[in-house]
Amino acid sequence: MLNKPKYNLFKNTNYAIAGLKDIYQNETSFKAQLIAFASLCVVALFLNLGYIKTSIMIVSLFLPLLCEVANSAIERTVDLVTLEYHELAKKAKDAGATMVFIAYIVVFVIWLLVIFY
Repeated sequence: MLNKPKYNLFKNTNYAIAGLKDIYQNETSFKAQLIAFASLCVVALFLNLGYIKTSIMIVSLFLPLLCEVANSAIERTVDLVTLEYHELAKKAKDAGATMVFIAYIVVFVIWLLVIFY
């Protein structure tokens, strides 16, 4: 990328925080993911399965958040290219939504394994 600035930890952290703020302010689905994250963290803590199992369950909850951020990036990139309907744009956005869906399946499987084994 030609306009890429030099690496600076402070600036890059500011970019990350700005991106997080923007996604939080503009993406309803991200807010829903945060509510699910907080709720399931409370559930994991109340299950009282021990430090290791609880930690595994809570760490797994970051996966859907990460996927939602990636999905938002995909959607914004597609919207930058075209706001008109295009089959490939739809497929790209659907693939991003699938990524979030699969993340929740992975969380579900991890929680089942942790709780029952």
